Amino acid sequence: MGSFTLSYPAHIHGPRGRTVISPEPRSSCHRVLFPTHRLLPDHQPDTKHQLPLLDQTPRIVQENKEAKEADFSDAMATSVFSGDETAPFFGFLGAAAALVFSCMGAAYGTAKSGVGVASMGVMRPELVMKSIVPVVMAGVLGIYGLIIAVIISTGINPKAKPYFLFDGYAHLSSGLACGLAGLAAGMAIGIVGDAGVRANAQQPKLFVGMILILIFAEALALYGLIVGIILSSRAGQSRAD
Repeated sequence: MGSFTLSYPAHIHGPRGRTVISPEPRSSCHRVLFPTHRLLPDHQPDTKHQLPLLDQTPRIVQENKEAKEADFSDAMATSVFSGDETAPFFGFLGAAAALVFSCMGAAYGTAKSGVGVASMGVMRPELVMKSIVPVVMAGVLGIYGLIIAVIISTGINPKAKPYFLFDGYAHLSSGLACGLAGLAAGMAIGIVGDAGVRANAQQPKLFVGMILILIFAEALALYGLIVGIILSSRAGQSRAD
């Protein structure tokens, strides 16, 4: 505990009523001890017990970093695949495009020709089954897109076989070729089917001509299916085995 000394005179006297402070030697002064631990601490905080923790901090940080890297490596080992990481995006996009656009064409063709069949069936109900041909041909377009979508989706397996951007672009072009061709064919079938069944109700000789037009409209989707199969088969040929 620290202390300091306060000295003051021992005797106070003065003649004729005057007060005079007579200094006395220091030996006659009283010593008063005051604690100074609150004012001037005479020791610094002991940090020797904290030094081992400070010395261990870099080692602890390094161990935590190594543990995180090991966990990340284990996670990547189970999920990583060979090839380009963005390539499957284009492949799955091609599969979705093939099915979506083909179904859009099939839906439009079915709805458009179905309206014509319903209008014609009011006056000529015996021709309803004969005029259902455009609806059937429009529905086939969705099957074309389904075939290409299945082929593309089964070809995307990066863990079993490397999948590069070339493969993704091939599948994307395959899906777009089949899907857009099916959309165009569906629009043609719907317009021709609507007008054809109405005309067939008034003139039965137009039936054969209507069927031929529908066949050539359906061929447009078939062309897209063929090209889509060829393009999807090109996937996987970007690298020599």
